[in-house]
Amino acid sequence: MLKRLICSALLLTSMPSFAAFAPQQALKQLPTGSDASLLVVNPTTNKVIYQHQASHLQAPASTQKLLTALAAKLYLGNDFRFSTNLETQGNNVILDFNGDPTLKSSDIANLLRQLKQQGVSTIKGNLYLNGGHFTGFEHAVGSPWDMLTQCYSAPSSSITLEHNCFEGALYSNMAFGAKTRLNIPSHQPVTATNDAIVVTKSQQKEQFCELSLQANDNNHYHITGCIQPKKDPLPLRFAVQNTTLYSTAIIKQQLKRAGIRLDGKILRNDTITGKIVATHQSAPLTTLLYIMLKRSDNLFADNLAKTMGAKYFNQAGSYTNGVAAIKAILKQKANIDLSNTIMVDGSGLSRNNRLNTHDLMEVLTYIYHHPKLGLITDLPVAGKSGTLQYRKSVRNAPLKDHIIAKTGSLFGTYNLAGIIKTKSGQPLLFVQLVTNYYPTVAELKASPLPPINQFEKQYYTSLYNNY
Repeated sequence: MLKRLICSALLLTSMPSFAAFAPQQALKQLPTGSDASLLVVNPTTNKVIYQHQASHLQAPASTQKLLTALAAKLYLGNDFRFSTNLETQGNNVILDFNGDPTLKSSDIANLLRQLKQQGVSTIKGNLYLNGGHFTGFEHAVGSPWDMLTQCYSAPSSSITLEHNCFEGALYSNMAFGAKTRLNIPSHQPVTATNDAIVVTKSQQKEQFCELSLQANDNNHYHITGCIQPKKDPLPLRFAVQNTTLYSTAIIKQQLKRAGIRLDGKILRNDTITGKIVATHQSAPLTTLLYIMLKRSDNLFADNLAKTMGAKYFNQAGSYTNGVAAIKAILKQKANIDLSNTIMVDGSGLSRNNRLNTHDLMEVLTYIYHHPKLGLITDLPVAGKSGTLQYRKSVRNAPLKDHIIAKTGSLFGTYNLAGIIKTKSGQPLLFVQLVTNYYPTVAELKASPLPPINQFEKQYYTSLYNNY
């Protein structure tokens, strides 16, 4: 219904305050070549306040998590929890992973303690890791190779432990020409080498030098390149490359701490099953979605998408059936037709995703008109929480506290989708999809605020003041 209203009528000229709103003036803040798709709707009347290139297909980035969150609420329900089971089969023990993005080493330790309390101090057979709840790629098609070592791109695997991510630090508070020092906590079951050196600003510019990180399937990480000296260490967050190898090493550590001897080996077997003797459950879906939306957590979103694919189609979850499940659920339960939307993951991280503002507005409108779902309160608040806490364009008055929205960003892409409560108290729903944003050095130096922040500040302040 909303799509038909949006597409059939441009109510721009009928709005008495449109001249004062003057969105075209805000658009001039964007660099030449930028592509902006904008849509503003009054949720009380479903009337379009403003639209600009609203039918253009754009990269949604993390605003796509709104689709995943709504589908999860409607299909999995608030009480859904990920379960990780400890099972026995004869002399063998099985850890059956379910894609829990919150599973920690301490949770594995607790499962092993329960096993020992049941009289098992020696596992006479093998310990099997069952990761068969998911299948296929652990990174979505369209994920650039150069970001696969970063924590925000942690692999979406049924065998997920410690967020498939670990931290380190690079120290460069030393003389020019010296090798930097890399520190990774000794308990992390990875190896790392470092050849990065300390250089001056001019040397870095002349040599076109930057830090570079490479990693392989054995969870070995190698840093090269250069960095200017810094007083404080540079924090690093690495994505695990081989989830089975990483989890196996952690489980070995926890077996030793639990005082359980393993006579056999730790092996991967995605079909083996046994009798459940202990279970760890994650927090409920309400908590998972709060974290996912506030922090824009990609692993949470992709593991939830694959879980919906597994449950909806009664097969191992994948990116492909996860996306198909999200579209089917939203069509069946919310009458939202996303058949023309291009989705390849649940997080929006892939560069292959495409949707338009109408599709995103359909989802946002449903969320707004069903407040009992609780998704509105899960969204970041301008100047206050989540990914909007420090966003320069909206963190200060009058926009602070008056915008709640899901952010989305990729290289050259800056998106927002949410609700603004205007000065008059009128709520307005908005979708902003800005791509091909590549400011020049001169444009970045011309103002304390980058062009994208100048645009957003002027655009949303005008909306706030004039409606």
